[in-house]
Amino acid sequence: MYATYVIWTRHMRKFVQQTEELVGLALQSVLWVVLFGVGMRGMISDVGGSDYMSFILPGIIALSALGGAVGGGMVLLDERLRGIVKEYLAAPIPRLSILLGSAASTATKALFQATLMLIIGLLMGARLAINPVGWLGALVLLAIFAIGFSGLALGVAAISRSIAGYHGMIFLFNLPLLFASNALYPLSVLPGWMQAIVLINPATYLIDAVRALAFGVEATLPLWASGLVLAVFAAASMIFALSLFQRSLRA
Repeated sequence: MYATYVIWTRHMRKFVQQTEELVGLALQSVLWVVLFGVGMRGMISDVGGSDYMSFILPGIIALSALGGAVGGGMVLLDERLRGIVKEYLAAPIPRLSILLGSAASTATKALFQATLMLIIGLLMGARLAINPVGWLGALVLLAIFAIGFSGLALGVAAISRSIAGYHGMIFLFNLPLLFASNALYPLSVLPGWMQAIVLINPATYLIDAVRALAFGVEATLPLWASGLVLAVFAAASMIFALSLFQRSLRA
């Protein structure tokens, strides 16, 4: 576990020192919340008894967590291409700790970006429900979601041979997952065929649960089902990442 902590510390120190990455995350948050959220709120006053900013913010938070996970996968890919992973392998540490350290730092970045997005959203008029237990539950589910997409990002990074190839593959986990979810519109207004697609998307369950727990919007899906789907998704994603990471070491 100490090796995992050391790798996590290394990645987070690099993240803090690279001001362009921090500024990029901040600008992305501002653009999504201010330009998209505020603009749409001018057209739609409320959804399901909630103002549109409070309705849309959980979806933007999910997208930001996904973006943070994608950025974390880039770190592993960069270390592979530069030969740093081989230096890790030469050290007397468990190989699994390399992946766990990368997963921990990736999930941390995802949570950082999601927190930043939440703060900006609240400044723009979103309203949290007065429910500290709900806030904690939403944070736990967000962490599980971040770990899940961290696993996907790391798995893709483990087999990608170039940065361009990584971005080409990871694009499938970015904007398409946002629009194929309940982030921008209620699940009830979608046609049946689209609802079937949306319900396959793990982001749908996070967004619905966060709306209910943190923003007081009535849940469309059972909270226990959302928690179960996210837990299974996170476990499957980490197994996926571990499998591809071990395969890359044998290559």
